[in-house]
Amino acid sequence: MTFGEQNTEKEAHEQLNYAFERGINALDTAEVYPIPIKEETQGRTDVYIGNWLKSQPRDKVILATKVAGYSERSSYLRENSEVVRVDAANIKESVEKSLKRLNTDYIDLLQIHWPDRYVALFGSYFYDPSRWRESVSFVEQLRGFQELINQGKVRYIGVSNETSYGVMEFVNAAKVEGLPKIVSIQNSYSLLVRCKFELDLVEVCHPNNCNIGLLAYSPLAGGALSGKYLDITSEAAKTGRFQLFPGYMERYNKSISKEATTKYLEVAEKHGLSLVELALAFARDRSFVTSSIIGATSIEQLRQDIDAFLTTERPLSPQVVADVENVFKRYKDPAID
Repeated sequence: MTFGEQNTEKEAHEQLNYAFERGINALDTAEVYPIPIKEETQGRTDVYIGNWLKSQPRDKVILATKVAGYSERSSYLRENSEVVRVDAANIKESVEKSLKRLNTDYIDLLQIHWPDRYVALFGSYFYDPSRWRESVSFVEQLRGFQELINQGKVRYIGVSNETSYGVMEFVNAAKVEGLPKIVSIQNSYSLLVRCKFELDLVEVCHPNNCNIGLLAYSPLAGGALSGKYLDITSEAAKTGRFQLFPGYMERYNKSISKEATTKYLEVAEKHGLSLVELALAFARDRSFVTSSIIGATSIEQLRQDIDAFLTTERPLSPQVVADVENVFKRYKDPAID
């Protein structure tokens, strides 16, 4: 989601080549990317990926994208619409445009970026009952996906920024109506953001229950768990997203997250690890995490991320895990808004 904002197309292709040469085979994008969301750059990430795909064997790439959820501010995503919804018409229009930008005739995994109904999103932790609103039914959403699956334009479906209630409703609607089942959930998960998923979504997604894999996004907490923001005067901090885009993920700055990050850094150093290695290996080793979604603005960052998965002890030792849990007991989700 940096492609087209912080990264040029040349840099994007260099990163993609570097990653795929080292065994990464899955790409996650979205119709609203790059971030921050702006009308003038919307879709540019897809275009960069689509141009790169022209030189790749399509069957070797797992391509995931996302259809936007309810939005009154992003009406430019649709033709002749004042509000973006997740109904059959919106899903179809989104997919048709994504396929064109991505230079492909099918999407491996299509996800709902955020729900059509009201939920607490992007750092907001608590549900506000007064904000409940009418929403597109789960059945209608699944029927919209079914049509595209029948046409061969989508293979699998998933959700993102979703709750236990939403997952269960999608699963039950699919079962009762004979519609496609969601296979994945893409939610924020890291050393700094654990409770919302571990509280009950772990149970919902368990293989013996709904059998839905977590695609953990922001396993480095938007870059906070690289440690670069601990010294805000450093060059790395000055060029990072938290500084470039005022208000972006400020929950990691206006909280005790820095204090918690310092403690995790101490754990990493105690065991001869970098903070990046500790954070990514932690997410990697969780039994309910089926893939971690990483992003980078430089080849060097990408190298560190990939190496953390490939070279860090697998699984982390019981001693490392115990030290992580000791910090967690003191700093449970320190970025809560």
